[in-house]
Formats: sequence, C-alpha cells, structure tokens
Amino acid sequence: MLTVLAPGPLATVQDRGRPGWAAIGVPTSGAADGASHDLANRLVGNDPAAATVEVTAGGLRVRADRTLLVAVTGAPVPVTVDGRAAPFAAPFSLSPGAVLSLGLPPVGLRSYLAVRGGVAVPPVLGSRSTDTLSGLGPPPLAAGAVLAVGTLAGDEPFVDVAPVRPPSSRPVLEVLPGPRRNWFAAEAWTALTSAEWTVTPDSDRVGLRLAGPSLVRTRTAELPSEGLVAGAVQVPPDGAPILFLADHPVTGGYPVLAVVRTIDLPAAAQLRPGDVVRFSPSRGPGAPPARRGR
Repeated sequence: MLTVLAPGPLATVQDRGRPGWAAIGVPTSGAADGASHDLANRLVGNDPAAATVEVTAGGLRVRADRTLLVAVTGAPVPVTVDGRAAPFAAPFSLSPGAVLSLGLPPVGLRSYLAVRGGVAVPPVLGSRSTDTLSGLGPPPLAAGAVLAVGTLAGDEPFVDVAPVRPPSSRPVLEVLPGPRRNWFAAEAWTALTSAEWTVTPDSDRVGLRLAGPSLVRTRTAELPSEGLVAGAVQVPPDGAPILFLADHPVTGGYPVLAVVRTIDLPAAAQLRPGDVVRFSPSRGPGAPPARRGR
C-alpha cells in the first residue's frame, strides 16, 4: 500500500479513462498526458489498463507500506526518497516505510507515479479515473488516503531508464478544421494559426483558456448543443478560445473552430498558466507530433 502524506496542489488517480459512455453524458476522462501515463506503466511492467497517480505541479509525498517498484514520468519533477535523490523516468524500489517526495517541476505541469501492480481503487463504469467535471471515480487524493496496490502487472520490466525530452513551454500544436469553421470569418482561422496564445490561470483538466486576439464569428445564431472531443477548440461569444482536455464535457453549445490532433494532446496537457502555445494547420494523419518550441 501507499499512504498519502501530502497530495500537493492536486493529485488524482487516472487510467486510460471510461470511453463509450458519452451517449448517457459520461465523459471519457483518464490521464491528461496519456503518453506519460503509459510510459510510467511500461517502466514498472504494468498492464496498460493499470491506474497511476497524476500529480499536478508536484508536491506529492507518499509512504510505502511494503517493498514497491515505482516510476515517475511526465513533467520532470525532482524525485527524492527519504531526502535522497531518486531517478526520474526510470524504475526504482521503495523499501517499507520509505517516503517518496516529488518537488516542483521546472517545466510542464503533470507528472505520473506508477507502482507495479497499479493503483487499486474501485472502478466506476470500467475505469478508476477521477473525473473532475462529473465527479465520477475516486475523489482527489488527500493526506491520510491509503492506496492499495493491485495485480495488473505483467512480465518483469527490463528497461532501466527511458530518456525523454521535457515538455515544451512553447509548443506548436497541429489542428484540423473544426465542424463549425464556417461560422467564423476567414481571418479567425488565420489568427488562430498564426498568433501566440497564452494559457490563463483559469485552466484545469477540463480545458485550457487562452488569451490572444479575438476570434470573430460571422454567424451569431444560437447553436444547439453538439458532441465535443478532447482537443476541440471551442470559441465562446467573447472570442477567447478554450482547448478541451481530458475532463471535457460531452456536448457544448459554442462553435468549434478547430480540433487539435490527438497525438499532440499530451503536449497540451503539460501547459501551465503563463505558457505560450501556437497552432499550425495539420501536416497530415501520419505526421509525427508537433513539439516544436524551446
């Protein structure tokens, strides 16, 4: 088991989400940075369905109640065990009573703690994910919470380290035209794909609110609610876009100008307030993710 001593600003249990329930109003949720979540599981030899702890802006402290194999990925936080430096993006063991601490990442926002066997909280609709919008799944972690360790482990891991690039604080995300691009002036698409956009403080797992030039609509009629997907760039009447992330609602009543490619969503999930993001028209379905920027 793992006992939470301090959760940091926000720590939640996440897996790959609960797809297939949108028809009854249930979002998919799941890890915001799915690539980092999957890597953490691979490093400890977990089944891909295993749950991890998603840690926002560091600050997590947990105590191992037995010997555990763990790994930390995502935003590159300083990792310590009983005050001594421990590896990042590599598996390592915790002894009974050892305290694992995560510091503040210098770049990026969300880190992932995997434990061999997975975090075993009761599943809701087939997922152990905390959905901050609907309230489904376990509550955010709090001091004193005890996390059981499950049995979703496969073969013993054979990777000793996974060198990965840190997240960019100025990524370029590729976008496809959204279903309501024709509701906007041509200049709106040009502005979206040429301007710099700043992530505002009122952003979370639901979506990123972006500050930049106003995206002007040519149609002012009411739009009936229609389906939304992660990566949708929705534009409210004030012209300031919202980029939806893992806990997005299943429907929305504002027009969607663009949709970020799924492969670029992990980079979006690592953006924090004050970071700058740009959008680029998609180069095609087979192109690699656009992680340009410093």
